Formats: sequence, structure tokens, C-alpha cells
Amino acid sequence: MITKSINLIPEAPLAAMVSLATQAESHGFDRCWVYDEGLATRDLYVTLSAIATATSRLELGPGITNPYTRHPAQTAAAIASIDELSDGRAFLGVGAGGSLTLDPLRIDRRKPLTAVRETIEACRGLWSGQPTDLDGIHTQLRSAQLGHGRPDIEIWLAGRGPKMLHLGGAEADGVMLDFIHQPSIGQYTSLVRAGADENGRKPRICYSTAIVTSDEDLEAVRPHMTYRLVDAPPPVKDALGMDERAVSDLRHALQGGVHEAARHVRDEWIGPFVIAGTSTECATKLSDLIDRHGFEEFLLPIFDMPDAGAYLGRVATALEGL
Repeated sequence: MITKSINLIPEAPLAAMVSLATQAESHGFDRCWVYDEGLATRDLYVTLSAIATATSRLELGPGITNPYTRHPAQTAAAIASIDELSDGRAFLGVGAGGSLTLDPLRIDRRKPLTAVRETIEACRGLWSGQPTDLDGIHTQLRSAQLGHGRPDIEIWLAGRGPKMLHLGGAEADGVMLDFIHQPSIGQYTSLVRAGADENGRKPRICYSTAIVTSDEDLEAVRPHMTYRLVDAPPPVKDALGMDERAVSDLRHALQGGVHEAARHVRDEWIGPFVIAGTSTECATKLSDLIDRHGFEEFLLPIFDMPDAGAYLGRVATALEGL
């Protein structure tokens, strides 16, 4: 059986996030990831704490956090605290961070591969309970020690670039592929597995995208394609027919927020990233992707929509056979 998860973007009040998480647990979902999008959302760790106290089985972690807005050692401490609060249900999801998070804070995503690699090293060292030294380019630690970590907390990496995916395969416990251009999925998984083969690792691969069964579902996704399209690799933009002017217009519009920028996102740019059709068609398409690429987890993003609970219920029913 594939692991079924949800990814909550805490645009809505915390009470709504907790309600969705408890519903997911009752529907049989296994894990709850929570977006860390800086000023665009409620605080990641406050949200995770609230969900941890309201649930008993869901595994919990960032979906995803980054090395720039939080010091990696503080991330290690926060995840260890969530793990303690939830009786051992925490994991870490980390990546380089995107435009929605970093641009409003005027943070330059400097040496992202190094920053993510050093974050993994710092967290593993601190969770060991031993004094940790790290003389990195992005992260430096001197006799840093954390007294409440669990050494085997899982670390998941999310990314799209070839080097980042290779790093995920080589160093992480799992790799999350989020809203990947579907014609390119095989290339992405090959990069992960190549990194894994070099280090003798067997990371799990999680696939995340939206299930679209109605016009309302499509409109809920559209704002969240904005920053994903801006951050997409050049070959994907070329395949979509996004020229420099279109990317520039979208990036400029994001200064007014994702909903303002959404009017620049064409339907044909969304289709290759989501699973669309009737509930039965979506289940069949997803099952085919899982079988073809060897995914071990499916992660359903839940955006701010008029009735997110009903959407979650519909998708949960459609996925029952997976």
C-alpha cells in the first residue's frame, strides 16, 4: 500500500488547519506535511504544534522549510521539539526555498546546494546528541549540542534541479517531487536513483500534485502555480512556451500576491502538472504514475478553497483503492 499524505498551506486560520489534519487522520491518511512559506502563511511550527496535540497517528513535518529564513540548528531544535510533543511522529522536509518565501524578505538564495547539504549534516549531528562542529560555507557550528533529539528522525529533500535531486538520492531518507512537469518525471526519478546508487542508499520517493475534478479545483490550484512556474527549470518553461516576458510579468505580479498573479497563469500551463478528470479517471492516472515510477508516497496539497474539507473527502474516496 502506498503512503497517503496531505500538505497543508496555512493561509487559513490555525483552527481550520487543525480541522483538516484531524479529518485526514480519520480518512486514513498517514502523514501531514505543512508548507513553510514565510510571511505568506501562519507560522510553520505553531501550526505543527497545534496539529500534533490534536492528532494521535499522523506523522508531521515541514513541507518544506529552507536553510535561509531559519538557522539550520534552530530547525533541528524545532523538529526535535515537535517530535517530543507528538511522541516520535516528526520528520524534516527541507529544500532550497522559493520565490514566494524568499523574495518578500529580500533573501538571496545563495549556494542552495551547499546550504541544503549543510542543513542535513547539521541536523543529523545535533540529533545524535553529541557536540557538533561544522565549518561550512552556509552553516557554522562550534560544540553545538541538542539534548532532546532522536537520531533517526527522517530527513526528506524536495527539489527540481539535477544536482539537488542527486543530493536527495545520496543523502536524504526520502525525496519529495512536488508539482513536477509530468512528461519529465522519469528524468527526475533517474537523478534521485543515480545519487542513491552512488552512496548505497534507498531513499523513498514521494510524488505530490493536485487532483482536479472540477473547475473549482482548478481555480484553487491556479494561484499556487504562480511561484512554481517562476521557479521552474528553463527546459520546462521552454516546453510550456513560457518566454522571458511571460516569466517577468508573472514574477512582477507576484509582488501583489499569488491571487493577483494567478490571472497571468494560462490553463495550458497548469495541465501538465496536475492530475485532472473524473474521480475514477484521476485514480487511474495516479495509479499508473505510481506503478510506472515506483513512488512510495502520494502527497495531496490542500489549498485555501471554499470547502477544503469536502475536497479532502472526495479525494480520499477516490484514492481508497491505491
